[in-house]
Amino acid sequence: MDYDLELNRIVSEVKKLNEERRTKSEKPIKVCLQFPDGLKAEATKAVEQLKLKTKNQGLKTEFFIWSGSNFGGCDYPWYLKDLGFDLLINFGHSVFKKWPT
Repeated sequence: MDYDLELNRIVSEVKKLNEERRTKSEKPIKVCLQFPDGLKAEATKAVEQLKLKTKNQGLKTEFFIWSGSNFGGCDYPWYLKDLGFDLLINFGHSVFKKWPT
C-alpha cells in the first residue's frame, strides 16, 4: 500500500474499546471505515491488514467499508451509531478529535 493510513492507530483504538468493555464479551468491535473516493481502491487492502493486526492481538473485530459518498469530515453518516457500530474511521486530510459519547 502506498499510503500511510495509520492502521496501527486504528488497532490501538479498537484495543481501547475492547478494554473499556471490561467484560469478556463475545461481541466483536464493529468498525466502519469511510474512505474518500481517491482512496476507495485501497479499502480492501486496508481491511485485510487490519484484520490480521487485530487477530494477532486477540481482538474480535468486524470491519465494514462505507461505500457511500465522503466529502470530508463533515460528511459523517450519523445514523451508523444506531446500526451498532462502535467506531467510525474517516480517512482524510485533517485530524479530528474523538467526540465525547
